[in-house]
Amino acid sequence: GAGSRVVVFPDTGGVSGALVQILAGMGVEVLLAEGTPSREEWETTVSGWREAGPITGVYWLPALDQVDIAGLDPATWAAALQVRVKLLATTMRTLYDDMTAGAFLVAGVRLGGNFGYDTAGAQDVLGGATSGFTKALARERSDALVKVIDFTSMTTPSEAAALLIAETAHDPASVEIGYADGLRWGIGLIEHELERDVEPDPGRALGSDDVFVVTGAAGSIVSAITADLAAASGGTFHLLDLTAQPSVDDPDLERFVSDHEGLKLEIARRLKERGEKATPAVVERELAHLERSRAALDAIHAVERAGGTAHWYQADLTDASAVRAAIDSIVERSGKVDVLLHCAGLEISHFLPDKTDSEYDLVFDVKSNGWFHLLHALGETRLGAAVVFSSIAGRFGNGGQTDYSAANDLLCKSISAFRTTRPGTRGVAIDWTAWASIGMASRGSIPKMMAIAGIDMLPPDIGIPAVRHELTAGGDGGEVVVAGSLGIMLDEPPTGGVDAGAATSSLDAHGGHGPMVSSVVACTIAEGIVVRTALTVEQPFLDHHRIDGTAVLPGVMGIESFAEAASVLVPGWQVQSIEDVSFLAPFKLYRDEPRDAEVQARLRRGDNGTLVADCKLIGRRTLPGQGEQATTHFVGRVVLAPPGAAHATPNTAAAEPPPGAPPSSAVGAEDIYRIYFHGPAYQVLAKAWLDGERTIGAGALDLPANHHPDDHPLLTWPRVVELCFQTAGVHELGTTGAMALPARVRRLEIIHDPASEPFDGVTAIVTAMMRPVDGGADVVAIDQDGNVVVRLIGYSTTILPGGTGDDLLAPLRSAMT
Repeated sequence: GAGSRVVVFPDTGGVSGALVQILAGMGVEVLLAEGTPSREEWETTVSGWREAGPITGVYWLPALDQVDIAGLDPATWAAALQVRVKLLATTMRTLYDDMTAGAFLVAGVRLGGNFGYDTAGAQDVLGGATSGFTKALARERSDALVKVIDFTSMTTPSEAAALLIAETAHDPASVEIGYADGLRWGIGLIEHELERDVEPDPGRALGSDDVFVVTGAAGSIVSAITADLAAASGGTFHLLDLTAQPSVDDPDLERFVSDHEGLKLEIARRLKERGEKATPAVVERELAHLERSRAALDAIHAVERAGGTAHWYQADLTDASAVRAAIDSIVERSGKVDVLLHCAGLEISHFLPDKTDSEYDLVFDVKSNGWFHLLHALGETRLGAAVVFSSIAGRFGNGGQTDYSAANDLLCKSISAFRTTRPGTRGVAIDWTAWASIGMASRGSIPKMMAIAGIDMLPPDIGIPAVRHELTAGGDGGEVVVAGSLGIMLDEPPTGGVDAGAATSSLDAHGGHGPMVSSVVACTIAEGIVVRTALTVEQPFLDHHRIDGTAVLPGVMGIESFAEAASVLVPGWQVQSIEDVSFLAPFKLYRDEPRDAEVQARLRRGDNGTLVADCKLIGRRTLPGQGEQATTHFVGRVVLAPPGAAHATPNTAAAEPPPGAPPSSAVGAEDIYRIYFHGPAYQVLAKAWLDGERTIGAGALDLPANHHPDDHPLLTWPRVVELCFQTAGVHELGTTGAMALPARVRRLEIIHDPASEPFDGVTAIVTAMMRPVDGGADVVAIDQDGNVVVRLIGYSTTILPGGTGDDLLAPLRSAMT
């Protein structure tokens, strides 16, 4: 606002000009950087601005200038990173104490609007350094607003400037925000159990012809991973490290394993004999050097034991000429590189004010410049796969590690960019958590600090084979976090930063909402959009759906709740299908008492421009002496199509031939609902009969309202779907005698928009019966004109215990035979 003083470090594409114009119109004093100053010059400039008066915030925009790294050499690469991250570090170190509540850093990047987590991959690798730094600073200065905003190359300067202002004004809880395809994106995680003993893809199996290049080869973790890959392949390993090639005759290397404590005493004695102080720190440095040499020797021996060949190269990865010499020798020897593992790295944790330029360069350059030097030296050499070692600090940011996080996220974005820049190379970036029992993080106070933070350390038996798994059987590559519990790394505000009241009010502004959304509760990375629905037996869909007298939420209204929740963030998008629905446990209103249902929907990109929402319906109860219990009742996935897209999907074009008149053997509603428990609003079947190999269910006419208020719109034709369920159920009862409840739906396709619910005249046609082999039925519902309304694929049930009397079953058996 007026009177604020804001630093702007510009881009060259016009965003800074548009931004400065907006800020000036708001009465903001803009402190605009000029040219490309040195760190010393820039620190002097910022310090002078700061002495002249308080600085409210910083807009850092150089990473909006996209750079094709294929055209860079080591000098221009380093210069580009100087302005994108190292001058940024100087800025925020100078303003560090001012980054309190009300202050901000907003950085802009052009990674493509999705931070590289899409099929196109990162569109500008260098922006990864800016994003990594920003995430780490957000951890250090948590009271300030700290964000990195990602745009596409098509975002105009005026659009980007307006969005930068908007992001400064709200939602301080979100650090990474992207804009693409008219939507505002964040980043979350999808958890997968690590599959052990997975058979490798035959096209990715490791073998003796494979050539590996490994940096940081003298690290104990890297040595163990090298041994695992060697045992699996017996290939050729070119091992690079700053450590000299170890001597097999060095007795200290053997003693490091067999007599570690004795060796420590011996080192202290040697230091004293040389007239040096034998402090614990000096002794540990000597031991650390021996540890790396021992790890290097172990790696070499492991390769040789596996029948492979090991070559050692001593090289400083920050020295482009040294890396070039090593790569030239490797290419001359092997002619190709099947797997490049960039494992080298250095971590020195200090908060930004305590981090000198030389220390920052040391930590950042080994990873980032070393990676570029490797790729630049390889040039057109065939590269089959590349694995880079990142960390959870690179993914989430971490206090004291602005340099480490920046370098790691840069590596991740480079791997992401392989999808377009090196499509023939399989790229993998691994965000490791801290390792247990091996490596430097396993010692000293770090394990205790990790435990306090709620972060699990990584057992070697899980971590060591993870690289081999990602190379041979881990899907399509990309970025993966290998960790257990992530503790504080996933902490976020209870609402995810959302103003829940305003979000709820906005539902009405976008045309209202359905009966299964009462309020917006939160929008978090972990759970997605969270909505709550107050359910009472005043709703017909509950009062008329009772099992043994207890009101039970119909499965079809659970499906409706998924669709409504998924649509909250994207009003106007159309529900195309609901997939992989499982009805895990009934949601009951005990003693007719009101109860809240909570629905969580995590939206992500789907295929062909769709969105996919992974949903769950949760019920919470507080029982005496047991505290709150949370039960997941239903799970499923909603596919949403953009506004204006056709509801019909390719496999829904053909409709079933309409049925003829019902035969005299058709079973009517009176006999059906002597068995079924449904009340008037859910007595959706008028008749059911067998028509050749199809079962037909004619929909009832003039049903009571499904819900109140009855003008609340529906998205999934719930009572039409219920008609499909019940028609399939009548077939199952008539042929097997089994009474069953809905269990799963593989896919429900919404063919026509149910803006209202014109149930009258709908007919359900079971085209594939309940089969004992796969336990599924396929059903199509058509309206009175023969148009397909919904298509149900793979509907299966859970059989209830006990039986149904023969007298009740007789009419159904007659109709189904």
